[in-house]
Amino acid sequence: MSKPKIKHLAIVTLDPEKLAKFYVDVFDMEILHRGGNGGIFVTDGYLTVALLQSHADGKPAGLNHFGFHVEDAEEIAGRLKSFGLAEPVKRPDDRPYAETRATDPDGNNFDLSVHGFQEVESGADRAEKGKAPEKELADSPS
Repeated sequence: MSKPKIKHLAIVTLDPEKLAKFYVDVFDMEILHRGGNGGIFVTDGYLTVALLQSHADGKPAGLNHFGFHVEDAEEIAGRLKSFGLAEPVKRPDDRPYAETRATDPDGNNFDLSVHGFQEVESGADRAEKGKAPEKELADSPS
């Protein structure tokens, strides 16, 4: 049996249209479906995120966080800034996957990782890898 994979997340939001625009504009996601009850489903081609209309007063519960594997963290940071949001902040070095965290317009946390989410690697591990080529050059005979 193949390993199960996360393919769907749901976020309860006060404004599905605004949130859909954010994920389309910042992460190049596509609108897959618009539900009759106001929900909008967006996808990156692998994962589908349901943006569900909140029917409660005040801030909806949302979810804790989810993560995007990105190729260019600086480009995403620029897109967030152009959307009027704060740039991503560095995650603690002991966190094994994501390098930074940011929030969408509703305040939902998401992680950004150039490293990815398949291999456990802390910030210290990444720093060590970054130093390895220099160290090898310094140790090699000239």
